[in-house]
Amino acid sequence: MQRNVPPSAAHAVTGLLMAAALSLASLAHAQTPAQTPAQTPAQPLSPTLSQAAPPVDPTFSAYSLAQTCKQKNDNVAQGQCVGAIRGIIHGYQYGVLFLGQRTALPANETQRVSLCLRNTQVSSIVDEFVADAAQVNEDSLRHTPAEVAVLGSVHMHHSCN
Repeated sequence: MQRNVPPSAAHAVTGLLMAAALSLASLAHAQTPAQTPAQTPAQPLSPTLSQAAPPVDPTFSAYSLAQTCKQKNDNVAQGQCVGAIRGIIHGYQYGVLFLGQRTALPANETQRVSLCLRNTQVSSIVDEFVADAAQVNEDSLRHTPAEVAVLGSVHMHHSCN
């Protein structure tokens, strides 16, 4: 049987799966405590708001993505920037679609979290992200996951509300 999956959908799903795998791997690594031979098994921690968030992968922080996206004369950097932003947005949109199909969301909830990107060029999303990132201090950008910053910027400029 032949599959009828458009190549762009296959690429988007592959990118999403790779991003999810990387995120889970870094999260698992960040949450695995280093043990010495004399240590007893770790007791489970009760989750509290005072616990620090897992560290942000410095190679994919909002700061590193903004720096990459600023390099307008570097074709490789621009390709990485556009690919990362497209992957983040596609992954998010697939997640919204998945939730909308699998759960009973309150009225208008899907529209509230959806992005309205019809006829929006990726280059304008990149420019908006870079401009938004320029308004945030460098240390905060270094501690913010790129996905969070990109989606925050896109929601600010392209929400469906």
